[in-house]
Amino acid sequence: MFRGLERDYLLRPARMSDVRAARALIDDSVRGLSREFYSAPEIDASLVHVFGVDTQLIDDGTYFVIERDGELAAVGGWSGRKTLFGGDQHKSSRDDRLDPAVDPARIRAFFVHPAHARRGLARRIFEACHDAARAAGFQSLALAATLPGVPLYKTLGFRELEPIDVPMPGGLVLRCIRMDRPIDPLPLRP
Repeated sequence: MFRGLERDYLLRPARMSDVRAARALIDDSVRGLSREFYSAPEIDASLVHVFGVDTQLIDDGTYFVIERDGELAAVGGWSGRKTLFGGDQHKSSRDDRLDPAVDPARIRAFFVHPAHARRGLARRIFEACHDAARAAGFQSLALAATLPGVPLYKTLGFRELEPIDVPMPGGLVLRCIRMDRPIDPLPLRP
């Protein structure tokens, strides 16, 4: 357990039994924290076609949840597979493994419930992901940040590389930013 600003939070690996609650949290997070960056139609389409749980991360043991009093407050993970972003509904092919010697690990699917925003939860998940990817032999991290996530990732040491326009039905586009950073040689948390 760790202390949030108000109460105790528990970080743990996600389980398949968390999928329904994680989907609800993702919906609440996107609707509550993205309104200043995306239109209502973009948010609606992104929740159907892009955002969601990638159950491969749960199978791999690389997706985490933070809960408080038995309720999910945040989710997020990392991956040693090629997919850069998106839930199960966004994937269209096999998700092959990356080579840690040459490929960056992926930071994936970070979402915080609006009621728990700005309490260091995403940072804590990032620290767990960073250290696990480092232990798996990766030298760097890559991600596709949503616009509301860019400030967080900048404070975590990521640099902006290029914009990514994710096409969605109806001519809609979800604007994201490709970012990367090296993995620190020592764990972020003792």
